[in-house]
Amino acid sequence: MSSGGLELPPGDGGHEGGPADAAGGAPGGMPAGAVSLAPPEAGRTGKAPAGSGAELDWGADAWSEVRVRAQRAGRAYIWLNLVEQRLRAVVGAVLRPVYEPVHSADDWVVAAAGPAGQEWVQRAVAVREVSRRKGYLLDSADDNVLSFLTLPQLRELMVQHWPCFEPYFDDRRDIEQALDELEVTRNVVSRNRALSRAVLEQAERASARLLEVLGGGAGSPSADRLPIDAVEDLVGDRYADVISVHPDRVRLQRQLPAEDLFGGARRLDAIGIGLNLLVQNFSGRRLVRLAEAGCRVRLLFLNPASSAVKRRERELGLRKGELSRSVEMNILHVRRVRAGLRDASDFEIHVFDETPRFTAYLVEGESSGIAVVQSYLRRARGMEAPVLVLRGGGRVGSRDTSRDADHGLFPTYREEFESIWQDSRPVS
Repeated sequence: MSSGGLELPPGDGGHEGGPADAAGGAPGGMPAGAVSLAPPEAGRTGKAPAGSGAELDWGADAWSEVRVRAQRAGRAYIWLNLVEQRLRAVVGAVLRPVYEPVHSADDWVVAAAGPAGQEWVQRAVAVREVSRRKGYLLDSADDNVLSFLTLPQLRELMVQHWPCFEPYFDDRRDIEQALDELEVTRNVVSRNRALSRAVLEQAERASARLLEVLGGGAGSPSADRLPIDAVEDLVGDRYADVISVHPDRVRLQRQLPAEDLFGGARRLDAIGIGLNLLVQNFSGRRLVRLAEAGCRVRLLFLNPASSAVKRRERELGLRKGELSRSVEMNILHVRRVRAGLRDASDFEIHVFDETPRFTAYLVEGESSGIAVVQSYLRRARGMEAPVLVLRGGGRVGSRDTSRDADHGLFPTYREEFESIWQDSRPVS
């Protein structure tokens, strides 16, 4: 009996003289008059029956979607973090000498924000004080107000004081446009919402462009042989020197066109049956200019008259002589390219007679290299085979390039190429 004069109903079978009493007590060893919290029909498992409430379990598809979302958000966060740190350094380098001589080391950011930014800069000061009291500051380098400003606030400081930044940067519009694109991604990531592939790619492009404008980049992608992005720099060691994998060559060329792969190369070694990726996607005129610019070229084709070509034709179900004629045409094409050079000593063409096991394009630039490698599958043509893209010549910015050389795949394929090259024959 409650204080209000109401009596709680007893559990099932809990009435005096009821069936439960006749059977010797409440079910499951519960005392008489107890109220069961398990739903009816729950049974011994304690799980609710279907339709009794919300379904809380996640299936394999739901977990897969969540992992994809987390991976995209993590990748975007790394880019945003890099941009924010770079912009913070730039703002500090430009504005600190202007305001710090007049104000203290802690107050110069408040003075730079001015009346227009008084609200958000005071909020940053308050967060810093709370972090100090609770011991959240793990690095003394971050014990300053500037470290607690967000990307939009750093942008506001740059816009307010653009005459101070103008001597260092040519295009204010380009910087603001890139920051606008990043703000969309920043809002999505900060609120743990779904980040689409298109928005992620847009953020990566904007971040790379902004880092380059702010002095943190290293030139154009084609000149740098696929520059290392933030994610590769952090987790690249987990995958040796493999930087991307593509299910076929079509998808490779969408991400890495032939011009970006071969343009600007200083050394090009290629081995395969017909070397179609080079011959059919990189014009002869462009190849002449590449060689005239000082690129050393060594091309290693499968001998079109060898028995290995005939076996490969049978594997692929081609007509007799079809593959050998295709290889001959490619060899004739690169011979014409070589004939048009003023000095052909660094443009070599060889053929080999061994069973072809892989095709590889080993391209090296001024400071780094890249390789595109495919294994020959029994029933798939080269266009349909999976592709590995490898970082070669030591990862730029890597802390331990010797470790990459020891554990990478690029040196393995380089060694295989050199071995087959030694046993091959030159084409006159």
